[in-house]
Amino acid sequence: MSAKGDSSQQFKTKNSSKKDGLTKNDSTIKSNHKVFYGNNSEVNRVGYSDYNDFLDQEDSKQRMEGFDQEYSDIVDYIMKITHRIWEEKGIGIIYDTYHNDVEIHAGSQNITGIKEVIAGTLQTLHAFPDRKLMGENVIWSKYDKKGYFSSHRVMSTATNLGDSKFGSATGRKVNFRTVAECVVHNNRIHKEWLVRDNLWIVKQLGFDPHQVAKKMAEASRDKVPALQSDFGVEETMNGQFFPKRYQAKDSSVGELVLEMCNRIYECRLFNEVKDYYSDNAVVHYICNKDLVGYSQIQGMLISLFASFPNASYSIDRVVCNQKDNPNDWDVSVRWRLRGLHEGRGYFGEPSGKLVEILGVNHYHIIDDKVVEEWVTFDGLDVLRQIYLDGDKGGDSYDKDEGC
Repeated sequence: MSAKGDSSQQFKTKNSSKKDGLTKNDSTIKSNHKVFYGNNSEVNRVGYSDYNDFLDQEDSKQRMEGFDQEYSDIVDYIMKITHRIWEEKGIGIIYDTYHNDVEIHAGSQNITGIKEVIAGTLQTLHAFPDRKLMGENVIWSKYDKKGYFSSHRVMSTATNLGDSKFGSATGRKVNFRTVAECVVHNNRIHKEWLVRDNLWIVKQLGFDPHQVAKKMAEASRDKVPALQSDFGVEETMNGQFFPKRYQAKDSSVGELVLEMCNRIYECRLFNEVKDYYSDNAVVHYICNKDLVGYSQIQGMLISLFASFPNASYSIDRVVCNQKDNPNDWDVSVRWRLRGLHEGRGYFGEPSGKLVEILGVNHYHIIDDKVVEEWVTFDGLDVLRQIYLDGDKGGDSYDKDEGC
């Protein structure tokens, strides 16, 4: 259910009044049913539970039609199959929980079919056989009448004991964040968006990210269509028209997030970080960077968008789960940044290449202010795109602003 149509989710926010500079004549954007809510009273939340403690919780109120009875709710389903497939090495559980024609969107690349899921899982466990996946949160909502949507944030630890797509085995230990967003019907995942901080993995393994990205670009060239592969350039401006500034339609947290992301990310109003974030907010960025307070958060945004100064930012889906208190929320936002790598910033010297970044942010919002945020996207995939048709650009990113 969208925020606009859900009267039970109306909470007072500062957005009930117009922002400075906006008048009734300003252009606005419709939310297009991008915002959805999950009723946390139906499930056992991850909260601060260790996986051992999570398994000991009482049965929830949610009953999922078409799902195996061992799964009490959608959070239980996601947590259990993740643990059983990866840590218990139950690879065959994929046959029970994935659709034969599953679509997986991983960064700028797509994967199709259950065989690819099996192969990818085996290869990852070959490289990192002791991988542990600590589920930090599952933000969820209904999807259609009988389906469910989940946004699962995971912190993994592992030892690189086998060769990987990054290079030869190093024996080094790594940790990294992943977010997997899944659409599930009848006990099977049929669509997934997967973002992993691969740039941080490569740095921890001691490899040069640029050399790894160049090898990945070379390996993927054969998969690029021989004819035209790029169709137009996405920009934050529509021709000569300036980007539209979104104004929340109501006082719900979903509308607050739509407005915040539009104004900060799409309109580049980094000064408004102070309007939407608490003064001691913490942002967990890629490459294990924690940013605290307005100045560091603004600096991160400037560095990222300096690389893509005119790129278009868009939101695919927002999911909101209320926590224990009325003004305490967990929110997931899946977003895309598309445009030219035409500036000097986080990703080094401009290459002029078209780049698409798929990302997922998790927010903890209290009293209409972001107090904690987790930003996840694949920076290594960005470098791969930069090097896809040659090796120009990008080389100096880790000498200045990068991780």
